[in-house]
Amino acid sequence: MKPVKGIVGKIFSRFVIMVVLILIQTGWIALAVLKLGQYTQYTQIAFNVLSVLMALFVVYRDDNPAYKLGWILLIVLVPILGSTMYLFFGNKRPSRSLSRMIDPVTCAHEEDARQEYDLGEISSDRLIHTLQYISDYGRYPAWSETKTKYYDLADKAFQDMLFDLARAEHYIFMEYFIVAEGYMWDRIYDILRKKAEKGVDVRLIYDDIGSIDRVPFGFADRCERDGIKTVVFNPLKPLLSLVYNNRDHRKIVVIDGYIGYSGGYNIGDEYINRVSRFGHWKDTGIRLEGRGVWNYTLMFLNMWNAFRKTESDYAPYRPDVYNKGPFYSDGIVQPFSDSPLDWENLGENVYMELLNQAQDYVYIYTPYLILDNEMKTAMTLAAKRGVDVRLVTPGIPDKHLIYRLTRSYYRPLINAGVKIYEYIPGFIHAKSFIADDRIGVVGTINLDYRSLFLHFECGTLMVGCAALRDLKEDCERTFARSREITEKDCYHTFIGLLFDSVLRVISPLL
Repeated sequence: MKPVKGIVGKIFSRFVIMVVLILIQTGWIALAVLKLGQYTQYTQIAFNVLSVLMALFVVYRDDNPAYKLGWILLIVLVPILGSTMYLFFGNKRPSRSLSRMIDPVTCAHEEDARQEYDLGEISSDRLIHTLQYISDYGRYPAWSETKTKYYDLADKAFQDMLFDLARAEHYIFMEYFIVAEGYMWDRIYDILRKKAEKGVDVRLIYDDIGSIDRVPFGFADRCERDGIKTVVFNPLKPLLSLVYNNRDHRKIVVIDGYIGYSGGYNIGDEYINRVSRFGHWKDTGIRLEGRGVWNYTLMFLNMWNAFRKTESDYAPYRPDVYNKGPFYSDGIVQPFSDSPLDWENLGENVYMELLNQAQDYVYIYTPYLILDNEMKTAMTLAAKRGVDVRLVTPGIPDKHLIYRLTRSYYRPLINAGVKIYEYIPGFIHAKSFIADDRIGVVGTINLDYRSLFLHFECGTLMVGCAALRDLKEDCERTFARSREITEKDCYHTFIGLLFDSVLRVISPLL
């Protein structure tokens, strides 16, 4: 009976019901629009004119050329339906409802994000300007007096995180895209519940769509009853809306203001290899201890207070409030957040800065490779001027269409001299960059359209930190466990090339 109950439960789950209702609305709108377009000759002419205007609007928008081309093709091939799809899925206009809640809080705490560390101590002028750019346009300052620790597997990060959570005395902030019930969550939840009973301020933010089929109905209410204050980000409702494009894909843990964790892994058993879904799951993470954790705290509190007004003064959450000793440095750190509510593509620009500044090598981990023209140009140009550019992508995919789309970008990169490896043991979910032993990023930002343009993301930029040495060594070990892709592996039939072209056209929807 249990397998039957499990199947029935999945069929009638909240996620499936919501998706069915939204698809019904989508289908009804599409049929209504198509029917209206066929009603008279004049309405057909009117819709064709509107489609031309829509195509011109797409051309006018300050978007990536490859992205615009895909939508223009769709609008030209199916004018009415293509225009409707663009309005709902292609328009990157920030959600007004999210902006009204989040922007005022962020603006009210700009002074909390003031750059305090003297960037003049950095020897490279170009690097100073990169850090200043993130501080000015991302509103997250660079810091010294911070220790870093790199994790080549989420399994290892999880063990340290449990230890630090158990030591928390004042507050615990956690923000994740996915929270999934299982061993990992049970261990964390047990600590959070006990800490809340002792008066520790415990708060949790999780994304509704990311977690909707991974936690039971009433999950947030149960957390609240156990003293864990909870915000469900952007809840899914049975209404067709642009706002569902914007998800909270960040992964943040802050403990007592001076210990922080981030990285690619969510809370779920596959991330720590307790269960095997796509072979061995490789993720990366970072632990900070010191002043740099303040940026994580700012990210969390701004998001929290946008939906649940708790405090207007963030001073009690500063790193030095509860730390009893001095902070130690092993370099410069600059955690930053990328938001879909502005027009600054911060995550992509930081990645391109690493590629553009590199002189010796750039090593990259990414689970998805859906490149726009700017990123592809940055990678190929770096390789052409002699930089050793290497990418590691999954050997076992989690999504077969995305995997096919990822591989469609291999040939031009390989022809330019970029080396591409596929991780043989399984799925690589890590999102990491390192260049020239001196600068790198570990975070949540995939090389795909949704991560770079539609989601709330975070990354930790590091300069001269001890964690970079460990990240490089991890990359070298991973290359040895991976298969290098050659140009021969990129051969496709004519039908295959056509299919890949279609995938690229619809890639913003995937």
